[in-house]
Amino acid sequence: YRVILPMILTPLIGFAIAYILMKWLYCAMKNHSHHPKIFNHLQIGSACFVALAHGLNDAQKSMGIITLGLFAGGYLATPHIPLWVILSCALVMALGTAFGGMRIIKTLAYSITSIEPIQGFVAESASSAVILGASFLGMPISSTQMITSSITGIGAAKTLHAVSWRTLKRLALAWGLTLPGSALFAGLVYLLIQVIGIE
Repeated sequence: YRVILPMILTPLIGFAIAYILMKWLYCAMKNHSHHPKIFNHLQIGSACFVALAHGLNDAQKSMGIITLGLFAGGYLATPHIPLWVILSCALVMALGTAFGGMRIIKTLAYSITSIEPIQGFVAESASSAVILGASFLGMPISSTQMITSSITGIGAAKTLHAVSWRTLKRLALAWGLTLPGSALFAGLVYLLIQVIGIE
């Protein structure tokens, strides 16, 4: 339950935080025809926090799996994370985000709802707060799910019609198939290893 429950609850928490914060900002600036330029600069800081939170949570999962494999295979005397594993995960995550994340970035930035600097700041702040909190509590969650739920929250705060629910249904379907699909594939690989007798 320490894995499944956070994966279910944290997107709901991120949605709620983003929705409430966005509503509050809309009320606070209802007399302003244009949002203050300060959010252009604040969004840079909130984006940095998202990057930090992403590394703290997602990289920990990768390092844990690699270290567990090394320990189970007898390559480590104790289950401690070697420095080369930490550096490798950091490098691979950075390269993956830089070269392979463009489609995800386009979906989150353009397909769910329209985003201005103020909305971006709120979505990034809400998601990074929840991800950092989960990281310090030792809860593995999905950074992509968190930022998606936060973006949905800022869109819903404007109006429910501002959110592309069709895109969200597609994302939810993909997420729903990922966990059982990964578990099934891992089980099949394990059975195959047992059948051919690899130790």
